[in-house]
Amino acid sequence: MVTIIKTNATIGQTLAYNENKVKIGSAQCIAAGNFPVDLDKISFTIKFKRFAKRAQLNELAKRNTVHISINFSPLENHPKEKLITIAHIYMQKIGFGNQPYLIYQHYDAGHQHLHLITTTIEKTGSCINLFNIGINKSEPARKEIEKTFGLIRAESIKKEESYLQPIHIEKVHYGKMESKKAISNVVNYILAQYNYTNFSQLNAILGQYNVMADRGMENSKVFLSRGLLYKILDKQGKPIGKPIKASLIENKPTLSFLENKFKANALKNIEEKIHLKKMVEISQLKSLSLNHLKAKLNKQGITVVTQKNSPGDTAQIIYIDHKTKNIISDNSLNTPYNLALLNDKQLRPAGENKKNKLLKIHIP
Repeated sequence: MVTIIKTNATIGQTLAYNENKVKIGSAQCIAAGNFPVDLDKISFTIKFKRFAKRAQLNELAKRNTVHISINFSPLENHPKEKLITIAHIYMQKIGFGNQPYLIYQHYDAGHQHLHLITTTIEKTGSCINLFNIGINKSEPARKEIEKTFGLIRAESIKKEESYLQPIHIEKVHYGKMESKKAISNVVNYILAQYNYTNFSQLNAILGQYNVMADRGMENSKVFLSRGLLYKILDKQGKPIGKPIKASLIENKPTLSFLENKFKANALKNIEEKIHLKKMVEISQLKSLSLNHLKAKLNKQGITVVTQKNSPGDTAQIIYIDHKTKNIISDNSLNTPYNLALLNDKQLRPAGENKKNKLLKIHIP
């Protein structure tokens, strides 16, 4: 567990930052401490006034707002109730248990993390001393919580601190931002970061941000001219709005560009891909259903995507490792899953499992 504490003098700006995340679907206010009404009745106005009234009690305080982030390892996936309990205990141990505070869970990174907002102004008007709060209070609290809840220790996480940096892109929601800019942000990030080797894999990760790359129908003008369109997807995964030509996007991620990337990515991170395949195969053999498999791999920072290229096609499964940025398809595994069996919650015969272990792992 890694904690970061920041202070400022503008509660409105800090509150607005988190509330805007909520509006675009990349965060949720999951709990509140020391507010006079239940969470579902706390409007933005109530949140703001609660903090503003405290600030008025001590207008001389230069930094009255505290903004804390609590970050967990990408290998952890805790239920919401546990996250809330951890946040409450942490606030108590650093001396803010009696202060009004809000707990937000953000979804804009490859790891679970919380944002906590509170104020340094007590109801008496005095100001809580923040001098060395990180060393004197936050660090002891963090270590005790890690031990109590069996969390992955911060020392281990910091070795992989690059994975804890928030993704500077967000899910695209049609109408929230100019389409070309929104698509460009997502496409340029994904194309640079992930190791996709075909359109199915690319669209599996783009789809996590409500975007898709589309060549068009085989007899269409776009397809025949080797064109490529990028589209925004709605909540049902269907294209919405006007598509954007690849040539109009920054860095020009055209079909030719992608074909070269497919070839280059196929030769990258071979050992990491073999390790990913082994992890997936082991999880498959121990999973009772597709949902069970998804939950099991999600704890390891791997997203499972089921995908159909067209209505008549057989669905395939794609695995996205957000830690190593590698993507593999089910048909490349020694133990490709029968999706029908998964959905019926059936296991493979034991003999088949033993037979699969003897097969060699190969990279397509």
